[in-house]
Amino acid sequence: MAREDFAFFHTLRVRWSEVDMQAIVFNGHYLNYFDVAFTEYWRHSGLPNVLQQAREGREMFTRKATVEYIAPARFDDNLEIGVRCAGFGRSSMRFVLEIFVGDQHLISGELVYVYAEVSIRKAVAIPDDWRATIAAIEKLPPSQS
Repeated sequence: MAREDFAFFHTLRVRWSEVDMQAIVFNGHYLNYFDVAFTEYWRHSGLPNVLQQAREGREMFTRKATVEYIAPARFDDNLEIGVRCAGFGRSSMRFVLEIFVGDQHLISGELVYVYAEVSIRKAVAIPDDWRATIAAIEKLPPSQS
């Protein structure tokens, strides 16, 4: 995706504890960066957080997570992590994420979540108001949400 396709960015600085001896980010940290950026996207949306969802007995579970390594991030880089909802299923949401340093695209990824009833671990429909809220963030016409 192009950088301008993202309506939401979260910035993180690479810490020393996240790099190897060459000062390059260890590959496993990118999923953590995605998780932090997604959490901030969700907080920005104003939709129920994980604690509120848990009280209602429904939560989002990770179904899929992918990382594509294009170029490495390095110690002290300011990472700009774009998050975008790329689509909905009946009970699932797919997000694409990309990490940039300035204009340089470093990492691409995808997170797929399924909304489910916790006690039986069975998928349930994503609420219509969630779809509308995310469509507004992404500036999508209602027919695409």
